[in-house]
Amino acid sequence: MRILLTGVTGQVGGALREALSASATVIGADRSQLDLSQPEKIPPALDRFAPDMIVNPAAYTAVDRAEGEKELAFRVNAEAPGVIARWAVSRAVLVVHFSTDYVLSGRGSRPWCEDDPTGPLSVYGASKLAGELEVRAAAGPHLIIRTSWVYAPTGSNFLRTIVRLAQERTELRIVADQFGAPTSARLIAKAVSTIILDDRHLLVKRFSAADGLVNVSATGETTWHGFATAIVQGMKSRGVTLKVQSIEPISTGDFPTKAKRPLNSRFDLTRLTNVFGITTPRWDEALAAELDVLARALVNAEPG
Repeated sequence: MRILLTGVTGQVGGALREALSASATVIGADRSQLDLSQPEKIPPALDRFAPDMIVNPAAYTAVDRAEGEKELAFRVNAEAPGVIARWAVSRAVLVVHFSTDYVLSGRGSRPWCEDDPTGPLSVYGASKLAGELEVRAAAGPHLIIRTSWVYAPTGSNFLRTIVRLAQERTELRIVADQFGAPTSARLIAKAVSTIILDDRHLLVKRFSAADGLVNVSATGETTWHGFATAIVQGMKSRGVTLKVQSIEPISTGDFPTKAKRPLNSRFDLTRLTNVFGITTPRWDEALAAELDVLARALVNAEPG
C-alpha cells in the first residue's frame, strides 16, 4: 500500500511515519511538498504522489493565534481537507483525517461519544469541525480520528514546556479545572497503524461501521495540573535536575487565553474497541515511556 502521510515534521506525523514504514510504502509530505495553505495546488501534487491512502494529521494548530488568523486557519483546516477528500473519492483512495476535542463544547463531565453534538468554542475548533464536515461531504471511504491533549518527547507541546519551566522556575501555576487524557503521539500512531494496515475491503467496512469517526486517546483522566505534576515527579525520579519546588493549582479564569478551551475533553472509547478491537493504555502508563525517552536525552546532555 502506498500511503501519503502529511505533516511528517509534526508530532503525530513523525510517529506515524515510524509506525507505518515497516509495513507500507510511506510517502512523507512536508509543507514544501504539500502546502495546505494553498488548496488550489493540492490536486496536482496528489496526482504526482498517486497514493492508495491519504493520512492527514497536518493542521494549523496555533490555537490562540487562530483567533486573529481565521481565514488561514479555515484554509488549512477546512478547505484543504475538503480538496484532499474530493480528489480521493474521484480516484477510490481512502482518507484518514485527524481532528480534535476542540470541536466539542466541553460541557458536563461525561466522556464524549462520537455521535454527541459538537459546539466549538474557538476559531481553531470551528475550523477543525468544518474540516470534518468537508471530509464527510466528499462521501468517499474515510475515517476521522478525533484525539486530544497530544504530546511527545520532541517538538513543541505541554510535556516539553513543563520540563523547560521546571528547569527555570521554583513554582509553577497550572490549570486544574480542565479534564482529559494526555495522549502521546506514539500511542496515537500505534492505534492508527493497527487500524489502517489491513485489507482494503475490511477497512472500508470498518470505516463504515464507525460512521467515519472514532475517538483515539489514552484511557483514564486527569487535569493539566495532574499532568504537570506527573511530569515533574517522573523526571525527578529519572535523575533530571529541576529547579521547581511547588506546582500550584489554578482555575481556567486565572489563566486567560485568547481562545476558549473546553473544560471537559474526556473521550468515550467504546467505538474504538468495538469496531477496531483496540484498547489503549492509561495516560500515566503511556507517559512513563515518553518520560524515559526525554529523561535520557536530558541527562545525557547535562554537563559532567
